[in-house]
Amino acid sequence: MTTLSTRHSLPTATEIASARESSRALAACLQVSAETQHIEIFDAKGAAHAVRVPVSALRLLLDALAEISEGNAVSIISAHAELTTQEAADALNVSRPFLVQLLERGEVPFHKIGTHRRIRYQDVIAYKERIDAERRKALDALAEQAQMLNMGYE
Repeated sequence: MTTLSTRHSLPTATEIASARESSRALAACLQVSAETQHIEIFDAKGAAHAVRVPVSALRLLLDALAEISEGNAVSIISAHAELTTQEAADALNVSRPFLVQLLERGEVPFHKIGTHRRIRYQDVIAYKERIDAERRKALDALAEQAQMLNMGYE
């Protein structure tokens, strides 16, 4: 079973500054052509320990640091996680009743465990990507129409 992080507090000013500095340092030395990289971690006594880390994990760390440096809270969810309706609604930034309507209309697949609905995280993300693409298409059409009508959006 996948447990979601319950830390939703925003980073402090010190954490933001530290994330900004460390993300720049990590980005400067990240070797994207390699599969792994060695980094050093210092323990409480100051002793260095070499750690071999997959580059994909370092990219994820870099993304998390970039978000924290912008003052955003970050949580990590397994791509294979099954979410409750509230967790899925939170991921989509919609209300739980609205999400339930999406589920009942068949717009997002789900299954039931007893009487409880469960939604695969992958399905939530696929729905989000689909509606984001539809929104971009509609916005592009509106922008094109505004340009054709000379509405000052040149």
